[in-house]
Amino acid sequence: MKKCAVSKKCGACRFLDVPYSDQLKRKRITVRNLFPGVNVEPVVGMEDPYHYRHKVYCAFGKDRDGHVRAGLFAENSHRIIYTTACLIQHTAANALIHDLCNYADVLKIEPYDEDNGTGQLRYAYIRVSHQTNKILLTIVIGSKFLKNEKALISMINQDHPEVETIVLNFNHGNDSMVLSPYEKVIYGKGRIIDTIKDVKFSISSRSFYQINPVQTEKLYETAISLARLNRKDNVLDVCCGIGTISLLAAKSCNTVLGVEINPQAVNDAKYNASLNKIRNAHFEAMDAQEFMLRLGEAPDVVFLDPPRSGMTRVSLSALGTLQPDRIVYISCNPETQARDTKFLRKYGYYIKTIVPVDQFPFTPHIETVALLLRNRT
Repeated sequence: MKKCAVSKKCGACRFLDVPYSDQLKRKRITVRNLFPGVNVEPVVGMEDPYHYRHKVYCAFGKDRDGHVRAGLFAENSHRIIYTTACLIQHTAANALIHDLCNYADVLKIEPYDEDNGTGQLRYAYIRVSHQTNKILLTIVIGSKFLKNEKALISMINQDHPEVETIVLNFNHGNDSMVLSPYEKVIYGKGRIIDTIKDVKFSISSRSFYQINPVQTEKLYETAISLARLNRKDNVLDVCCGIGTISLLAAKSCNTVLGVEINPQAVNDAKYNASLNKIRNAHFEAMDAQEFMLRLGEAPDVVFLDPPRSGMTRVSLSALGTLQPDRIVYISCNPETQARDTKFLRKYGYYIKTIVPVDQFPFTPHIETVALLLRNRT
């Protein structure tokens, strides 16, 4: 096992000292306890659980010697734990963060002070394509402009040719949000391309895209396998995001209809469908609850991939009333998944099986895929 000098201070990798095989066993027990009497498969783990995060945030500050440093906030605080050698972050992201601090020192770009509202450099948000290792770098500033912007771009280009595009995000807020809606592209196209199972996805700074691409492929592969799709199936993808599950499922079914409340995500999904020349997937920007209430014909299969808070009861009622043959519920929070699937019992559904997938090694978090079928009575 590898050691991290700040693991006890940071709190992000709570299980760093626990053998990985033991972590997987613990997570399976956690899921079993939440779903008594349900078949819970062994956790799908990683061969190499280090440096899996392809989506990386860091905050900037100054050390005692006055040098710009970067790191993560300590758990439940805004105190920065300085490190550029995180064991779960992609190594290219670590190297870029290290150099961004040096560039800021040379160019005299001051870190942003949240208490006083002074300085500029607030966060860096890095996305690394698993397929190409190209990087989308978003620099978040707390001011209206970035000092020595052109010189900074030049330094990044010289030392990090893997940085394909740079976005400048303007965040003057006092909340915990890293990205604001206000940004501009200062280098490149503002997007990178990644691939899951030969399907290309265009990713922008605010696109929802899983952090662990190795496990994401296994996660979606598991979900589609459990759905047992055939060429006659019509599929509904609820909370479809930028269309990841929709476009992967489209190859194995008749039609896919994705619904997502975020209009930008829907635009991305449509773009991704066009990028891959997939013509049997269609997307709507609408609240999922309202959409399901309006939907006339019941789909054969429904994929659910909601946020950590899960589904609302009204949405679940609309889904239960539709009576799809199969529901595949993907969750990053098994507690809300347990609550939601229990509610669906009143509509005649039971959990056939659950497959946990370890998207987040060294943390207590686990992603789960549940297959729900209707009782035949």
